[in-house]
Amino acid sequence: MSNTGRKSGAGAYGAGVMSAALQGKRILLIIAGGIAAYKSLDLIRRLRDSGAQVRCVMTAGAQQFVTPLAASALSGDKTYTDLFDLEDEAAIGHIRLARDADCVVVAPATANLMARLAHGLADDLATTVLLATRLPVLIAPAMNPAMWAHPATRRNLEILRSDKIAVIGPESGAMAEPETGAGRMAEPLAIVAATMALFDAAARDTGPLTGRHVLITSGPTHEPIDPVRYIANRSSGRQGHAIAEAAARAGAAVTLVSGPVALPDPPGVRLVKVESAREMEAAVKAALPADIAIFAAAVADWRAARDEQRKIKKDGGPPPPLELAENPDILAGVAAMKNGRPPLVVGFAAETHDVVSLATAKRARKGCDLIVANDVSATSGIAGGVMGGERNVVHLIDEQGAAPAWPEMSKAEVAERLVAEFARRLDDIDSRRGA
Repeated sequence: MSNTGRKSGAGAYGAGVMSAALQGKRILLIIAGGIAAYKSLDLIRRLRDSGAQVRCVMTAGAQQFVTPLAASALSGDKTYTDLFDLEDEAAIGHIRLARDADCVVVAPATANLMARLAHGLADDLATTVLLATRLPVLIAPAMNPAMWAHPATRRNLEILRSDKIAVIGPESGAMAEPETGAGRMAEPLAIVAATMALFDAAARDTGPLTGRHVLITSGPTHEPIDPVRYIANRSSGRQGHAIAEAAARAGAAVTLVSGPVALPDPPGVRLVKVESAREMEAAVKAALPADIAIFAAAVADWRAARDEQRKIKKDGGPPPPLELAENPDILAGVAAMKNGRPPLVVGFAAETHDVVSLATAKRARKGCDLIVANDVSATSGIAGGVMGGERNVVHLIDEQGAAPAWPEMSKAEVAERLVAEFARRLDDIDSRRGA
């Protein structure tokens, strides 16, 4: 039981796999005003490490936090700041800036810049470039939690998404001011991964999962006891989110049903956020049909039989009894469907001992096609542990039994390999059915 959620490391869960997607790509990076602008300097370096060329545009506000000289030193190119600079306009012009690149990244994207972009304002170089561009655009919002939660910002965000602008983050955590909440700019490596996804999208038409719908569950569930307490587990959602991102890169239309996590939203997926097991079950049913259903979430087995509407108080007597009720078995329910069952149903088994034998029994009991099993014990041998950590060792178990364990890899690498395996198995199923 827990009063607060378990924090997991800030989010570049997809950054363990650096592909050639950015090699030689020209990135126009717009840096807006905010303390998160200091992270943009690291972002420039990370983009260049991935093979990209970077050119920067800085707003007047951004220059209060970092200097054009610093951005130019790291990018190796001129940094542009003024819409009405005769020399700059004559040499390159804002229209050419808007088109002489392969994509535009805005990091940080302040509430003010998001509002101006959503409503087509163009009163400085950054917004003029954004209004003039026909390139893919990715924004990384960063602002105070109250600003992020404000209805106006939420409306602007929906407008930008409807305009096909990609969004990464923000993350939750401590802010520059003494406040905590959602509003931190995504970490540079997560932004690099999201930028890669912009280019990967072009390759999705020929990916191994093109035309497929993949449904994935991820993270823990929180089962309320009273308004301030809940039953939970230590799942970070890192492996499930990485699988969702890898499936999207492979061309799939991905629905990710996620419990509460401290991870950035994977780019290119439809995300449905839930809290409890019953909410997750309803979201899964609403997302069907699917070609592949992957149940990576660590769903709480039990919930409080009675959800108290008022905080349970200590009164000096014995602790109150906690009566439990069983949660729905989402994996078994989908695997047992007579009509509309996904052709490939995949479960996960996190075990602390007898990993293969327990996972083999679970596969038979649940009726799924494949189980991905791993050892989450303190003696697993993985630095930092599996739950909440960056690395994993998995076993694949099907009707033929358990294959040899895969070598230890980052969770992003595990996700890439799993998605390739799922795509192969789905093709085999289609072949057997004469598809």
